Amino acid sequence: MYRLMQPSDEAAVLALWQSQHHDTEDFAKMVLERFAGVQNIYVADENDAIVAAALAVPVTLQGRTGNYLCLCGEGSLLLAGLLDTLCAQQKLRGAGFTVAVPADAAQAALLQDKGFAQAFALRCLPREVSRNLWSQAEFDTVTAKKLCELREQFWKDTVQLSPERMAVVLQELYARGATIVSNEHGYGIYFRKEDTLYFVEMMADSDRAAEILMEAAREKEVIVEKAVITVGAAQPLFLGEGTRQEYGMIRFDAEPFDISESYLRLMLEN
Repeated sequence: MYRLMQPSDEAAVLALWQSQHHDTEDFAKMVLERFAGVQNIYVADENDAIVAAALAVPVTLQGRTGNYLCLCGEGSLLLAGLLDTLCAQQKLRGAGFTVAVPADAAQAALLQDKGFAQAFALRCLPREVSRNLWSQAEFDTVTAKKLCELREQFWKDTVQLSPERMAVVLQELYARGATIVSNEHGYGIYFRKEDTLYFVEMMADSDRAAEILMEAAREKEVIVEKAVITVGAAQPLFLGEGTRQEYGMIRFDAEPFDISESYLRLMLEN
């Protein structure tokens, strides 16, 4: 039976999430309660046991209301039925689309069978980072609310979480060692590994503005020589450079709209 999660299901859903994602109980509880909201979680119940769950996290894109999908469980037929229930019920709530980042090829095939199409491609490119003592920026001063505002400012066509849900994403990024570098011309979120900065999100006014952010990060991290940047395929930064990567998927449950320049990233999928 497919249904909305009830308060009595919480322990079972927590255990299922932890078994698949290897999160701590506190973090899993935060994902379910603050990132998704228990009113947006659907479960598959077999013989009074929760065997799968699906999160329909509220998002917006181009002023439209939709969901970000997280699946948890095994069995393609089981998950397919759960997905049908989620999309049907969320459509009744006014959601016109559902986006997802498939965990693997099998999940991508399942989503495709259920009407999802490839979307939100990325570009990944390496850059040498010059030393520049005059490149100024601030670090880790961006709040969740500010990050939502920066995304709106620098790439309006972005799948957006609420600030409250973005706070969960930021907490997870910081726990993994992320740093945010920012100034009035842009921002970047990166991880440092040995002598390389890995920017998982970069938005800026221009290529030079992005270079200044990377140079400031190099001065902070000292031993850095290069960067690897991931941007949306349609973003103008370093246009034409890098390797295209398929990333997300979308299903329309209302009138389709143009998403050729839309961006999706950093949704607790990694």
